[in-house]
Amino acid sequence: MKIRLILFGDTASEPLREWMGTYEKRINHFISFRIEILKNTNPSDEGTALLKRLEEKDFLILLDEKGKEFTSKEFAVYLEKLMASSGRDIVFCIGGAYGFSKTVYERSNSTLSLSKMTMPHQLIRLVFIEQLYRAFTIIRNQPYHH
Repeated sequence: MKIRLILFGDTASEPLREWMGTYEKRINHFISFRIEILKNTNPSDEGTALLKRLEEKDFLILLDEKGKEFTSKEFAVYLEKLMASSGRDIVFCIGGAYGFSKTVYERSNSTLSLSKMTMPHQLIRLVFIEQLYRAFTIIRNQPYHH
């Protein structure tokens, strides 16, 4: 099983890239994890690019303002159950500035929201990767999460 995070457009801030790299390495201690960056265009073109990157069996979770919200512990439980039951690779996707196309929503298996507040797409990348790492430390009962 693998987890991928697909993003649109480069991470503009060097400090954000460094932090993301730190958490990416940490997550890889638990599971195969990689970040893929696709070209930032418009929602329908991004949708086509995203769908080309997916295998039919991939479990696609969109990070979307209308998605389900979890506490960190609830997200860890959700992720653990998903990994145990699906047997599929998990792909998280943070869309571009204008969200996802209709075809991407139709293909998705789930949507997830990190907050009811609107956050910059650049910042949400780091927030999500940190929460993914936190989920694995909760699953493994490590002291990172208090």
